[in-house]
Amino acid sequence: MKKKSLYADIALLIVAIVWGAGFVASKEALEVAKPLYILAIRFSLSFILMSIIFFKHLKKINKDDLKAGLIIGSILFLAFATQTIGLQYTQASTQAFLTGTNVVMVPFLYWAISKKKPDIYSVSSAILSLIGIALLTVQGGFTLNIGDALTLVCAFFFACHIVAVGYFAQKKDPIILTILQFGVAAVFSIVLAVFNEPFPINITFRGGFSLIYLGLFSTLIAFLLQTMAQKHTSSSHTAIILCTESVFGSLLSVLILKETFTISMIIGSILVFIGIIVSETKLEFLKKRKSCT
Repeated sequence: MKKKSLYADIALLIVAIVWGAGFVASKEALEVAKPLYILAIRFSLSFILMSIIFFKHLKKINKDDLKAGLIIGSILFLAFATQTIGLQYTQASTQAFLTGTNVVMVPFLYWAISKKKPDIYSVSSAILSLIGIALLTVQGGFTLNIGDALTLVCAFFFACHIVAVGYFAQKKDPIILTILQFGVAAVFSIVLAVFNEPFPINITFRGGFSLIYLGLFSTLIAFLLQTMAQKHTSSSHTAIILCTESVFGSLLSVLILKETFTISMIIGSILVFIGIIVSETKLEFLKKRKSCT
């Protein structure tokens, strides 16, 4: 059981790295396509590839699976739609912080659904991670505009998605759930894009590569890993590990976009990892040390 939990943590850390790189890819993609078409391309690509690779699993789909896929897919679409549209009206650093607030929301959403009160370690680690993300990503003044408001809504939907996946993944085939949520999100994206946005024509190599990255890595591989990993860990624990997305996003921005890494960003990174340690160990190593003295 402990080995499975370790593998789940490693998988979630990989997801965080891939999503961190997704901030850079999304910036590049917005240069060649509008938000809804970006979502239409990434979710359609992921849905088609998943359906081909795991074709045998499609034969096992039942009504309960369809219901779960519709719920998770709808939440997923709403989260990414508000995030991608919001990115047009706010800075990426501000959005990274606001999206990260889902870390604080998850334990309380889970509490509302399961009636299981989050322990002091979950709450403390969430707060530490939130402060860390703020130091890591917010530079200069902070004002709430339409982009910021949309991103707060996006954070709520991402928190809902983590809780929903945590609930359904315990009872359902994670591969079927992943295929269905991509299909639902793809349908919503395509329909709304066709009626609201111009079709992307002038796609550069860099922009095209970014779209493929978002579809293949940030969507297909990342969400498949997340869904499988959540069979062996809690929603709150998942949220804490996934919040390191901001850490990796900042590091990759420094390396790829040549952004400056400040002292506050370094302190923020440390706080995020302290939050992970608190959530992971519940400070058991300190308790053992005290008992030995």
